[in-house]
Amino acid sequence: FTINMKRLQDILYKVELSEVLGSTDLSVASICFDSRKVDNGSLFVAVKGTQVDGHEFINKAIEQGAVAILVEVLPLEINEYITYIKVKDSSLALGLVAANFYDNPSEKLKLVAVTGTNGKTTVVTLLHQLFLSMGKSVGLLSTIVNKIGDEEIISTHTTPDAIALNSLLSEMVAAGCEYCFMEASSHA
Repeated sequence: FTINMKRLQDILYKVELSEVLGSTDLSVASICFDSRKVDNGSLFVAVKGTQVDGHEFINKAIEQGAVAILVEVLPLEINEYITYIKVKDSSLALGLVAANFYDNPSEKLKLVAVTGTNGKTTVVTLLHQLFLSMGKSVGLLSTIVNKIGDEEIISTHTTPDAIALNSLLSEMVAAGCEYCFMEASSHA
């Protein structure tokens, strides 16, 4: 098991920065928007959700080993050993840093997303089977199952979050997949 370390300055590529406190020349081991998943070397992204505001968990993330915090609003108390990155939209920034952290896997696949009220699972499953039968190396992301080649990975959401999605797409690229067929819920 190897940790995928990235430079903070590299994973901030294309992110519109409002303010930076601290150095971006540091290593990041993971990206998290759930403070319970923060570990040593994490970049914690404080996202304002419908139920909770990630900004309320900044101190917990730091206590658990976050080295950098991406925020929409800087906290009143600044820790001099932590890098703070202020952006206008942390949810949008999360998508960009997740893609950069995993070396932009969606650019290395032919990605087909299917949306709509009904039939998404059926359509992506049929496309996956069709392309497999044509001898293509394919991946599948659906509410029923995720597949990388022949390997099944349990699916927990119609559309995975930005970090999980880029991680899965990166695994598909590493496994030699040319195509990925995925369900995309309308809210995703």
